[in-house]
Amino acid sequence: MERNNIKTWAEVAPRLVSTATGRVAADMVIKNGQWVNVHTREILPSHDIAIAEGRIAYVGPDASHCIGGTTEVIDAAGRFMIPGLCDAHMHVESGMLTPAEFARAVIPHGTTSMFTDPHEIANVLGLEGVRMMHDEALMQPVNMFTQMPSCAPSAPGLETTGFEISAEDVAEAMTWPGIIGLGEMMNFPGVINANEQMLAEIAATQNAGKTVGGHYASPDLGAAFHAYAAGGPADDHEGTCEADAIARVRQGMRSMMRLGSAWYDVETQITAVTEKGLDPRGFILCTDDCHSGTLVNDGHMNRVVRHAIDCGCDPLIALQMATINTATHFGLERDIGSIAPGRRADIILTSDLKTLPIEHVIARGITVAKDGICLVDCPHYDWPYDARKTVNMGTDRTATDFEISAPDGAKRVTANVIGVVENQAPTKALAADLPVIDGLVQMDQANDVCQIALVERHRALGSTTNAFVSGFGYGGKMAMASTVAHDSHHMIVVGTDHDNMARAANRLSEVGGGITVFKDGHELALVELPIAGLMSDSPAVEVAAKAQKMVEAMEACGCTLNNAYMQHSLLALVVIPELRISDLGLVDVTRFEMTDVIKGSA
Repeated sequence: MERNNIKTWAEVAPRLVSTATGRVAADMVIKNGQWVNVHTREILPSHDIAIAEGRIAYVGPDASHCIGGTTEVIDAAGRFMIPGLCDAHMHVESGMLTPAEFARAVIPHGTTSMFTDPHEIANVLGLEGVRMMHDEALMQPVNMFTQMPSCAPSAPGLETTGFEISAEDVAEAMTWPGIIGLGEMMNFPGVINANEQMLAEIAATQNAGKTVGGHYASPDLGAAFHAYAAGGPADDHEGTCEADAIARVRQGMRSMMRLGSAWYDVETQITAVTEKGLDPRGFILCTDDCHSGTLVNDGHMNRVVRHAIDCGCDPLIALQMATINTATHFGLERDIGSIAPGRRADIILTSDLKTLPIEHVIARGITVAKDGICLVDCPHYDWPYDARKTVNMGTDRTATDFEISAPDGAKRVTANVIGVVENQAPTKALAADLPVIDGLVQMDQANDVCQIALVERHRALGSTTNAFVSGFGYGGKMAMASTVAHDSHHMIVVGTDHDNMARAANRLSEVGGGITVFKDGHELALVELPIAGLMSDSPAVEVAAKAQKMVEAMEACGCTLNNAYMQHSLLALVVIPELRISDLGLVDVTRFEMTDVIKGSA
């Protein structure tokens, strides 16, 4: 593995000092810009920045003394000079891209630092999968820090994963050079109940002096929440309302407010700052999950900052939430997150702080993008065969694998139904009265009740779990299948017709993973994700084009939900209420126990 690491401050301190005094020429000088200082929350006009060895040596009103014959001089022409943007919590796999292609996609949007939690691949390939993600991240020309996944499985006893993560794995990963902390602690019941393994993982992280990520996906802000805070998580991104944000910062946690492809949780929480007047230092912006289409068409952290501003946040405060607040949270404020001496030279030139056009991006002292075009290479890891052969269903599925039998003699049943909630991660626990024909429970398209199945794909067990789902609006005879199925990443199949469901599942087995949509026996769209069944190493533009066809195919089947694919892929996430599906059955996440698909019959 060839690392693309920047030299430490200690290694280059003599050069920085000499450059600041003018004894040694800078590598680059940016002149005549407006310095956006996120330490003091002020804009200082007519300032220059001198850069040496990838770090900032001088910021002041005149850097002429730092310019020599070999110095690259950039005229900011009065534009704002802001720090490179930081994404405090995200999953590379959600972009359906490898770390290299994810970096290539977001660099033109001004993201120069990412804090990534590869728990998706951990569920498929275990610690070795995390290491591969970590290694490719270190090869990139921007800062990709890795959080060691904490929960694989996310809810022990409620799902089965391809691999499990142990406390010993966490302790080992804490010694790796690119590990910044522990990924989101999703097993909040485990923390609340003082589970030995969960607390051991947190202890190993804190003993290493690193940050513990939180994930408290419950509306209960009583004793359970306080117990979780006492358990050590330092942040949380699962808040959905102002009260959630306030509760977290009052307990000394950072409130991470997310705007991803499907999560719109900034507007409902940022009022804690804009209206309640709480200290903004406790608030951080992040994306959590962004698919390739969002990255190509809408942006990344620049999109989140713009949205926060549109929600009434002062632009300078919004920038702090996407730069210095994030850096400080992870103990990196002397390295990233601001334009100040000694920091990595991660700088954006923009002509407007509100609309935030990303016109020129510098990372580690090198121009990496201009006017939306990435100008640097993002090296690829040599992904091995085992990482590309992970869809192991055992046998092909047939229509009968998706049948749901009714109790003997029943003519109708009352079924538990997973209710999709647009633009939010939680689901609703619904009930539906469904007919029975020839002993089999039927779907009810007229009332938007179709079928969901989880197909086991890690150990070739040949098992299929069936249940019902509502909210997609599908009609006709169709099916959609995906090997992206947070977090166990078996295969989720949603459909209105058993034959099409079988075709979709078998198609993904054939191509080694991805997403497919079938209608009337024909494939409308296919997104191949050959690496762990989660990612493609093709460019983001190509993956986004295929993903767009997938979206159009879903619409052709009657779905009108915003970003419905993200909703689809989360239906197996058994740590977010209220109902989910796993390879073991239907899960009541409000009680963290299995529940029956059929509630009653007549």
